[in-house]
Formats: sequence, structure tokens, C-alpha cells
Amino acid sequence: MPEFVEANWPFLLIAALVIIALLWFLIAANRKTSVVAKEAKDVLDEGAAPAARNQALIDASSKPEAPQVSVAGPEPTPEAIPAQAPAPASAPAPAPAAAQAAPPSTDGDDLTVIKGLGPKLASLLNSLGITTYAQIAGWDDAEIDRIDSQLDRFAGRIRRDNWVEQAKLLTSGDESAFSDKFGQNG
Repeated sequence: MPEFVEANWPFLLIAALVIIALLWFLIAANRKTSVVAKEAKDVLDEGAAPAARNQALIDASSKPEAPQVSVAGPEPTPEAIPAQAPAPASAPAPAPAAAQAAPPSTDGDDLTVIKGLGPKLASLLNSLGITTYAQIAGWDDAEIDRIDSQLDRFAGRIRRDNWVEQAKLLTSGDESAFSDKFGQNG
């Protein structure tokens, strides 16, 4: 057999290369992914139109719109207002106020000054009737446990971020002690 290999080595080398090339083509043809050589235009390229879903998210208002009040002229009587057909019920109902991030109440203190208490938590506390530093400063352990049980995924923040001590400093007006202990606001 060594004489056969010595006499035909160029043909055996060519046959081995052909087999390797065939195996490579078979594997490449059966790949699940392939590289496409065409140049696709990205939607972020200049001049490209934004995707419809993204534009809808951009156009959507995060706050409910306030009703428009007209001050021009007297109010029409109910007889003068034409009857309108009820709107179709296909529009989704707005999310509950506690689930939306709303700015803190304007009739109390800005609770977001307390470190660890952001706009969502301030809105949640406002919905529970907590609007001032003095209310938070007056919490005892039982009250902390009661409020903490209503904070869902924010449970544990009251003690971890020491809201009661922060509220006491803010209620007393000692901003230097507050900033020394808890850092600058903003």
C-alpha cells in the first residue's frame, strides 16, 4: 500500500481538499443564521421615518390632560347643546392614580426632599393621606409597620433610608444638620 500512496499522492491530496470543501459547503448551507450582504437602512439614519410604535409612545401624554375651560361668552343652556353619541368603549381605561408617577401634592411638603423617597413613593404616600414632614416625623414603630405594609415593592425603605429622622430634621428647619447627615438636595 505505501507504493500506492507514493504513486498517487497528488490525486489523494486533491481528493482530500475536495472532501473538505464539500463538507464546508454542507455545513455553511445548513446554518440557521446567515449573513446578509445587503445594506439595510437603519430607522435612526438621517431622513428615515421613525417606527410607528415609537412615534405613538413619543406622542402619548404621560399626564392626563386638564379639561379646557372657555371664558369667552356665557355658558349655553342645556337645550342649546346638541346631543352627542356616546364614545365607543374601545379606549383602555387610564391607570389608577397611585400607579402613575405624579408630582407630590402642592398642599403639603415636598416629600421627595427625603432621601430614598422619589416621586412614585411621594404619590403613593399622598394617596394614603401623608403630605407633610410632621406626619412622617410623628411615626412610631406600629405606624411605620402599617405604612410599610402598603408600600408594595418599596417595603422596607422607611427604616432603611431613615425617613423619620430625616423628617424630624426637616420639620425643625435644621437644614445644615440635614445636609451634614444626609447630603445636599438636588
